[in-house]
Amino acid sequence: MIHQKRRQELLSRLGDNSVVIVSTNSEQKRNSDVNYPFRPDSSFWYLTGFTEPDAIAVFSNNNYSIFVRPKDKTKEIWDGERLGVKSAPKVLLADNAYSINDFLKTIHKLIDKNNLVYFDDSSTNKLNENITSILANNTKLLNTVISEMRLIKDSNEIQNMQTAANLAAKAHMAAMTKASPGLYEYHIAAEIDAEFRTGNADYAYPPIVASGKNSCILHYTENNKLLNDGDLLLIDAGCESLGYASDITRTFPINGRFSKAQKQIYQIVLSAQKSAIASIKPGEKVNTPHEISCDIISRELNKIGIMKDLDNLTEFYMHKTGHWLGLDVHDVGEYKIDNDFRDFEEGMVTTVEPGIYIRKNDKIDPKYWNIGIRIEDDVLVTKDGHHVLSKSAVKEVKDIEYLMSQNIT
Repeated sequence: MIHQKRRQELLSRLGDNSVVIVSTNSEQKRNSDVNYPFRPDSSFWYLTGFTEPDAIAVFSNNNYSIFVRPKDKTKEIWDGERLGVKSAPKVLLADNAYSINDFLKTIHKLIDKNNLVYFDDSSTNKLNENITSILANNTKLLNTVISEMRLIKDSNEIQNMQTAANLAAKAHMAAMTKASPGLYEYHIAAEIDAEFRTGNADYAYPPIVASGKNSCILHYTENNKLLNDGDLLLIDAGCESLGYASDITRTFPINGRFSKAQKQIYQIVLSAQKSAIASIKPGEKVNTPHEISCDIISRELNKIGIMKDLDNLTEFYMHKTGHWLGLDVHDVGEYKIDNDFRDFEEGMVTTVEPGIYIRKNDKIDPKYWNIGIRIEDDVLVTKDGHHVLSKSAVKEVKDIEYLMSQNIT
């Protein structure tokens, strides 16, 4: 029923004579006769709840029709059962269902010349090519409207995101107890993978398990280097639960004890993150956490002599402090309205992830070289402030060191 309500809400924002067309993806070949694991298009999933490939939904105030793969006895033996045309109306609460093979000859029955058709060709799949070919670009943009809806999470979405955050937090702490010098990054990645699989979840994005100088590579995903005594390990890993993502980063010492220099930089990042999170509440500008983080990091790096010029922050901190989170890791939703940063609203979920990355540099004391630290949490905007969905993942120095001291392997 929640998907039906979303379709009704979307149509109420578009007008009485509107028709919406949304499609999901086709399966994508990985190599030879092997496909990548299928994951439906996020907006299609949001509006239909249907998770099979090769499907198109067409709906208006008068009709909801869906095009699905027909039943195929042979293919279902190999690949699993399909919903099929006959069962689709009852299961998906549709008025009509058709074979996806009949889309081109059927779509004109569902649209008349007075309709405003909303559709976005934001994908390269063949379904969208077919839709575009028959509509002749005579459509209005849909993504902006759906994005504004998806930006505000309802109670069911929040519950799914809390589940994903809890599972990812557990995985991060399992990684802390596993890590030790002599292992490899992939050993720790396997620990995270095991927690996700045990929780019936998958990665929301390729995990980053970056030790030593790799921690200064923002999107490092090789995850195959030796863990050396005295280095830090930065892990950026989140999972997906019923389509909704978590996105958590923790950084900790491989040997279980922060060096003085590591702790010094870590505390700057943690202070910036805590202050940024504390600012989040309805009515506050969405760029405030970033401004707070930049101010603290700039000031503190200047104090300890690492950053001589306050205008050189991007040498050590080159990304934003957060992004929307939801069905997509970098979820939809505008950050500005009429060129001004918008306000936080109840139901939004954002990450807060300041970082400092110090590469080898002859102008900087060597004790700071190859220290890459990022601390990231998932934060829900509530009626009166905020709630940190990922708060169960420890991040205080004393808590990390205590947890890692429990490693008995």
